[in-house]
Amino acid sequence: MADGFLDHVGAVLAGIEAEGLMKREREITSPQGAWVTVAQPGEPGRRMLNLCANNYLGLADDPRLIAAATQATASHGYGMASVRFICGTTDLHRALERRLAAWLGHDDAILFAACFDANGAVFEPLLGEEDAVISDGLNHASIIDGIRLCKARRFRFANGDMADLQAQLQAARAGGARFIMVATDGVFSMDGTFADLGAVRALCDQYGALMMVDDCHATGFIGPKGKGTPAQAGVSADILTGTFGKALGGALGGYVAGAQPVIDLLRQRARPYLFSNALPPAVVGAALAAIDIAEVASDLRARLAENAAHWRAGLEALGFTLLPGHHPIVPVMLGDAPLAQAFARALGEEGILVSAFFFPVVPRGRARIRTQMNAALRREDLDFALAAFGRVGKALGVI
Repeated sequence: MADGFLDHVGAVLAGIEAEGLMKREREITSPQGAWVTVAQPGEPGRRMLNLCANNYLGLADDPRLIAAATQATASHGYGMASVRFICGTTDLHRALERRLAAWLGHDDAILFAACFDANGAVFEPLLGEEDAVISDGLNHASIIDGIRLCKARRFRFANGDMADLQAQLQAARAGGARFIMVATDGVFSMDGTFADLGAVRALCDQYGALMMVDDCHATGFIGPKGKGTPAQAGVSADILTGTFGKALGGALGGYVAGAQPVIDLLRQRARPYLFSNALPPAVVGAALAAIDIAEVASDLRARLAENAAHWRAGLEALGFTLLPGHHPIVPVMLGDAPLAQAFARALGEEGILVSAFFFPVVPRGRARIRTQMNAALRREDLDFALAAFGRVGKALGVI
């Protein structure tokens, strides 16, 4: 290793620590759920209320998914040991792709190891230097990185600003773009706000553009039958990406759904698909079961909405500053990164598992505790957490 390299890396880490921006991981020794057991140095694990998981429908430890994963492993083995076009595809993979497409209202779907890979795969095979892509300013890092991989001209519009989107569409058209794709999250995960997909769709139609939507924080629990934000808005995305790592079981894996020629071309040219192992049978089998559950889970969606409303109202009553919205993501705004980390640590002492979010995940000065509701939480769990938030907020001078 080159002289001085590790010294350089160490100095960068020291700088991150000095700025109060160091992220630390906590070891969970139990299944994911409303309550989890977190390893503690030198002592038995501690049972904590988990308010920071993407486990929206509470399916991560559902016995039906565990049984489906076990059955798929028994019938199809542990792993595929190959990419799909060589010798890694099973009937389960195609069953899941067809199930996704039918549920979400598209011709076909294609699976990836993660939605980060799905978003990284979309743009480069479909758009060339003659084309343009217009991205919302708060889009997920995976969309940003995917766009960087393609040669299309890049435009950016302010988050949710339809006048700015129209201006960028006009600029792309004036620049002679052959095809234009507008890319947006359905839900912006740091803020818990929804894209105005009705307005985006109307502008895309007006200017002959494609609409691509990342629906990771919506599929399974937003819209009719959990079909996501396009269905909630009464529109259709030309390209829809999503994940099995959140509401649909919480394991891993992503997908792209769309028109048949689009999916066919991605099978031929999408590098994260062509050069990554196929999803393991256990994940595929459990994902199929998760879709079956989510499609009819009106009770779970209702409980999730009730939990989110109760939680938001309780935090507001305590005097916390929240970002407005009605998504199960409820950010508690603190501003300062060290304060956010101290707040998370203090809540940990109270038995509440939360995470502080700060730069570079969110802009400087916009640090927060991003709380997330799920359908497995009970009213008494939420009231226990609200009491802890109140004590910590007063102790740290936040409220």
